[in-house]
Amino acid sequence: MAIAASHGGVYSGYLAAKGKLRGVVFSDAGVGLERAGLGSLAYLDALGMPAATVDYRSARIGDGADLARRGTISFCNESARRLGCAAGETARACAEKMLAAHEYRGDAPAYAEARTLLLERPRAPNVWGLDSVSLVRDGDAGAIVLTGSHGGLLGGVPASALRIDALAAAYNDAGVGIDDAGISRLPALQERGIAAVTVAADSARIGDAKSAWETGRVSHANAVAREYGAREGMTLPAFVEWVLRAVG
Repeated sequence: MAIAASHGGVYSGYLAAKGKLRGVVFSDAGVGLERAGLGSLAYLDALGMPAATVDYRSARIGDGADLARRGTISFCNESARRLGCAAGETARACAEKMLAAHEYRGDAPAYAEARTLLLERPRAPNVWGLDSVSLVRDGDAGAIVLTGSHGGLLGGVPASALRIDALAAAYNDAGVGIDDAGISRLPALQERGIAAVTVAADSARIGDAKSAWETGRVSHANAVAREYGAREGMTLPAFVEWVLRAVG
């Protein structure tokens, strides 16, 4: 079983099933729009795998060690509850109960994260929608990448903010949470001169770049993004237009 640093969206559940775990604990990522931060719970319950989430206010998203050390359970699926897991207990206590479950031996139902070209104009940087920042490619350097991922550094490591040097990037703020973990990529990207914003968790489904593009509202921006015109409450298409105007 695993105490994972990720949000509890459906794709995270897919990876847990693919890894054939006994059970898994995620961050609830502030729960967010349409309860997307809990999407893995029902997905894994259908497979009989216990799953739970940690309250985003109790431990840093993106930091599995911190979830294990400080995390307090916020939600459990029925498979986890049958093992005695409950809201309010520690992540470690819940994880220990999951050790009584059998390893998942089935196939993970198909789930594909998307890379979507959201905007393409002559002589302008492309605008990509990535359901996960893990889908970024070397060729995305210099482009604008709008991701469904949370805005937290992985294990607090600045280099994990973004693998390539994009022109600009966007993430989900996962409710921001304890220690401002959900927006910790922003200052790291500021140091690299990359404009970065987050959208509010209650304005877009975490793990879904198309949702961020269609309904996401900027909640936080680093100084580079603000120089381009980013403001709280702005839509991502509006932010992109300001960036393209500035570099055009």
